[in-house]
Amino acid sequence: MNDMEEKKVDSGGANPEEEMSMEQLLSQQGEVNDKLYSREIIQVKVVEVNSEYVFADIGEKKEAVIPVSEFEGKLPQPGEEVMAVLEKKGDENRSTILSHKKAREKISWQWLEKAFAAKERIKGRVTEHVKGGYIVDVSGLRGFMPLSLSELGGSPRHYLPVNAKVKFYVTDMDAKARKIIVSRRQVLEEDEKIRRQEVMSQTREGQVARVVVSKVIDSGIFVRYQGMDGFVNLSDLAWKDPQEALKSYKRGQRIKVKVLKADKENQKLVFGVKQTMPNPLDLLKRKFPFKTSLRVKIVEPVEGGLKAHVVSDIYGFIPETDYGYDGVPQKDEEVNAVVVGVNPQTYELKLSMKRYQELEDRKRVQQYLKGAPKLTLGQILTEADENAGDQGKI
Repeated sequence: MNDMEEKKVDSGGANPEEEMSMEQLLSQQGEVNDKLYSREIIQVKVVEVNSEYVFADIGEKKEAVIPVSEFEGKLPQPGEEVMAVLEKKGDENRSTILSHKKAREKISWQWLEKAFAAKERIKGRVTEHVKGGYIVDVSGLRGFMPLSLSELGGSPRHYLPVNAKVKFYVTDMDAKARKIIVSRRQVLEEDEKIRRQEVMSQTREGQVARVVVSKVIDSGIFVRYQGMDGFVNLSDLAWKDPQEALKSYKRGQRIKVKVLKADKENQKLVFGVKQTMPNPLDLLKRKFPFKTSLRVKIVEPVEGGLKAHVVSDIYGFIPETDYGYDGVPQKDEEVNAVVVGVNPQTYELKLSMKRYQELEDRKRVQQYLKGAPKLTLGQILTEADENAGDQGKI
């Protein structure tokens, strides 16, 4: 008998590799049993399924059972593995009962604790409306989302429908009390901040935009621009009489504005309405340049002078010091005047009758000088001799 044959006899004819595999298998099964009876989560193989139970192999003579009610949707098939945790230990007369639902809950709770610690967003589903908030399903766990944490700025009532899929953060959790509080508002605030930054990065001072009036107050109007709040100061509402112009605006009205200020750091926008229209002051200056002669009609006396109608809706003002040589004009009298400026507050032309008369006198003198006969050199010398002779007589 050779050495090889002796080894086979000593080992009973078994292959050492097979012996090793068996030992590993037994060791692994021991680990499974240890985890099982320590109520840890284990993976078990399904061997049979009927209308009441899912039968699973746990390495014992009797298979363990899991109630089919613990599975949501499709039941597992024989050969598949499912997670489970010990619910009730069996004996020779009854099977060990496992719980798939509690295993899922335990896994979900561990995952949720990590997400909570890492401040990660998670997904869930609204399952029920309750007083003061929502019940949400968080990977098989039951959480509560207060109305105050469901919308931007809170919410007085339910807006989310049942089965709505939402994203949120876990704000509080208590393993012993099995309490989970979640916040969708925090997610919305983060998304809104990013969106506002994108809007601000694309907004340039001087650009023209369309906005919607959201609120009218005494000092101006609030507007909405791409989901952001902005403001139009009363002074930037109209070139003339902004207080009167304010009365024409109402909530929901769409208007054209110009971006006057885009504060990217504080995310504040200031708009102007009058800046989208020509400045009537510039129009008046172009239409009625300095020293333009006009025929105007006296409307009424006002403090410090007279109000005069120029044309259409344009008026002028003649100060008392600029009435001219003929005294104070009467109401409805038409007089000649010259433009000497524009009042930036009232948008009235500044007029002067006196300057008009002075300009006319200069024109007459110049015209006279142009029409006077020219003297010859002989006439000039003769006139000079005569003047000298007259001076000698004296």
